[in-house]
Amino acid sequence: MKQHQYHVTVQHLTDLKGEPSHYKENLQFNVGNHDDIFAIVERLNRAKIFNDETIPAFAVGLKLFSEVMLENREHPIFQDFQPAFMQFMKNLKQNIKSSQS
Repeated sequence: MKQHQYHVTVQHLTDLKGEPSHYKENLQFNVGNHDDIFAIVERLNRAKIFNDETIPAFAVGLKLFSEVMLENREHPIFQDFQPAFMQFMKNLKQNIKSSQS
Protein backbone atom coordinates (compact mmCIF):
# COMPACT_ATOMS: atom_id res chain seq x y z
CA MET A 1 0.00 0.00 0.00
CA LYS A 2 1.31 3.45 -0.89
CA GLN A 3 1.73 5.70 2.11
CA HIS A 4 2.73 9.21 3.05
CA GLN A 5 5.99 9.03 5.01
CA TYR A 6 6.58 10.92 8.26
CA HIS A 7 9.37 11.35 10.77
CA VAL A 8 8.06 11.70 14.32
CA THR A 9 10.06 13.14 17.22
CA VAL A 10 8.84 13.17 20.82
CA GLN A 11 10.87 15.17 23.32
CA HIS A 12 10.09 14.86 27.02
CA LEU A 13 10.31 18.36 28.49
CA THR A 14 9.17 18.07 32.12
CA ASP A 15 7.71 15.52 34.47
CA LEU A 16 4.40 15.85 36.35
CA LYS A 17 6.06 18.05 38.97
CA GLY A 18 7.45 20.44 36.36
CA GLU A 19 10.98 19.14 36.83
CA PRO A 20 13.19 18.98 33.72
CA SER A 21 13.22 15.65 31.95
CA HIS A 22 15.86 13.11 32.89
CA TYR A 23 15.60 11.44 29.48
CA LYS A 24 18.69 12.15 27.40
CA GLU A 25 17.26 10.87 24.11
CA ASN A 26 14.15 11.77 22.15
CA LEU A 27 11.85 9.15 20.71
CA GLN A 28 12.29 9.27 16.94
CA PHE A 29 10.85 7.02 14.29
CA ASN A 30 9.71 6.95 10.69
CA VAL A 31 6.18 5.89 9.97
CA GLY A 32 3.85 5.66 7.01
CA ASN A 33 0.18 6.54 6.84
CA HIS A 34 -2.40 6.21 4.09
CA ASP A 35 -3.74 9.69 4.95
CA ASP A 36 -2.14 13.11 4.62
CA ILE A 37 -1.94 14.05 8.30
CA PHE A 38 -1.24 17.70 7.51
CA ALA A 39 -4.46 17.91 5.46
CA ILE A 40 -6.36 16.33 8.35
CA VAL A 41 -4.96 18.92 10.78
CA GLU A 42 -6.09 21.66 8.39
CA ARG A 43 -9.62 20.21 8.21
CA LEU A 44 -9.81 19.91 11.98
CA ASN A 45 -8.57 23.49 12.35
CA ARG A 46 -11.31 24.71 10.02
CA ALA A 47 -13.90 22.70 11.97
CA LYS A 48 -12.68 24.21 15.29
CA ILE A 49 -13.53 21.05 17.22
CA PHE A 50 -10.64 21.65 19.66
CA ASN A 51 -8.20 24.45 20.41
CA ASP A 52 -5.11 25.05 18.27
CA GLU A 53 -2.79 23.14 20.63
CA THR A 54 -5.04 20.09 20.91
CA ILE A 55 -5.84 19.58 17.23
CA PRO A 56 -2.35 18.49 16.06
CA ALA A 57 -1.93 16.15 19.04
CA PHE A 58 -5.37 14.64 18.41
CA ALA A 59 -4.80 14.22 14.67
CA VAL A 60 -1.31 12.74 14.95
CA GLY A 61 -2.26 10.39 17.78
CA LEU A 62 -5.44 9.27 16.04
CA LYS A 63 -3.77 8.66 12.69
CA LEU A 64 -0.76 6.83 14.15
CA PHE A 65 -3.04 4.61 16.21
CA SER A 66 -5.53 3.96 13.41
CA GLU A 67 -2.77 3.00 10.95
CA VAL A 68 -1.36 0.44 13.41
CA MET A 69 -4.86 -0.94 13.89
CA LEU A 70 -5.48 -1.04 10.14
CA GLU A 71 -2.20 -2.84 9.45
CA ASN A 72 -2.87 -5.32 12.28
CA ARG A 73 -6.64 -5.65 11.96
CA GLU A 74 -6.51 -9.39 12.59
CA HIS A 75 -4.71 -8.99 15.92
CA PRO A 76 -6.94 -10.08 18.82
CA ILE A 77 -6.38 -6.87 20.82
CA PHE A 78 -8.37 -4.93 18.20
CA GLN A 79 -11.23 -7.40 17.84
CA ASP A 80 -13.66 -5.84 20.33
CA PHE A 81 -12.53 -2.26 19.78
CA GLN A 82 -12.66 -2.11 15.99
CA PRO A 83 -16.46 -1.70 15.58
CA ALA A 84 -16.55 1.12 18.14
CA PHE A 85 -13.57 2.81 16.49
CA MET A 86 -15.22 2.62 13.07
CA GLN A 87 -18.33 4.29 14.54
CA PHE A 88 -16.14 6.92 16.22
CA MET A 89 -14.47 7.75 12.88
CA LYS A 90 -17.84 7.96 11.15
CA ASN A 91 -19.13 10.34 13.84
CA LEU A 92 -15.95 12.44 13.69
CA LYS A 93 -16.17 12.83 9.91
CA GLN A 94 -19.84 13.76 10.17
CA ASN A 95 -19.07 16.30 12.91
CA ILE A 96 -16.36 17.89 10.78
CA LYS A 97 -18.61 17.96 7.72
CA SER A 98 -21.51 19.56 9.59
CA SER A 99 -19.30 22.18 11.23
CA GLN A 100 -18.04 23.29 7.82
CA SER A 101 -21.53 23.74 6.35
